Amino acid sequence: MMRETLIASWEQRRDAYARVNAVVDGAKLIDELLSDVRSCEPMVARRAVTLREAAGLTGYSVEHLARLIRQGRLPNAGRRYAPRILVGDLPPRREFAIKRTRSYDVSADARTLRRERQ
Repeated sequence: MMRETLIASWEQRRDAYARVNAVVDGAKLIDELLSDVRSCEPMVARRAVTLREAAGLTGYSVEHLARLIRQGRLPNAGRRYAPRILVGDLPPRREFAIKRTRSYDVSADARTLRRERQ
C-alpha cells in the first residue's frame, strides 16, 4: 500500500466515523492503523532516491554519500553516472549532528569551565 493510498483510506474512515458520530474502540483502531503503516514500510525501504534527496533525508552531504557509493560501503541502486540509494540503505545520522545548529558560545563555555574548577 502506498503512502497516499493509506492516507486517503484513513481520511475516508475518519469522515465516515464523523458522519455517524461513531464511538469506537481506540485500541483496535490504532492496531489497524499500525498494521497498515507496517505494511507500507517494505515499499518505502525499496524506494530509490537521488543523492540530493538522500542528503536531505539523512543530513549527510551529497559528496559524502557519493563517496560511500564509490567505496562500496553503500550499494548503488541506480546507474554508474546516475547513482541512487534505496531508502532502506540510507546510513543513520547521529542525533547530535543533526540538531547542532547553534554557533559556539564562548560565555557558556567559560561558565562551564569555571563551575568545573570550583
